Amino acid sequence: QMKAVGLSPEREFKFHPKRRWRADFALREKMLLVEFEGGVYTGGRHTRGAGFEGDCEKYNAAALLGYTVLRFTAKHVKSGEAIVTIEQFIGHY
Repeated sequence: QMKAVGLSPEREFKFHPKRRWRADFALREKMLLVEFEGGVYTGGRHTRGAGFEGDCEKYNAAALLGYTVLRFTAKHVKSGEAIVTIEQFIGHY
């Protein structure tokens, strides 16, 4: 969807200088990281204790480096809400 609206995101972008964290997608020039959370209703990693805590650490570290992190689920992508939100963010710059 991002490519369809003319964006060229980097996939699996390593955003942290010391940690091995990667963002699902990045628009570096906008300091934007986009994360898609899987397993929301099936007890996936992102909703269980250690996984959720690890994600908090990762997203906070990204914010401290100046990135905005937008998080979405499959529902947001399928409904079009994700791309609308990304476009709204970009429209602010």
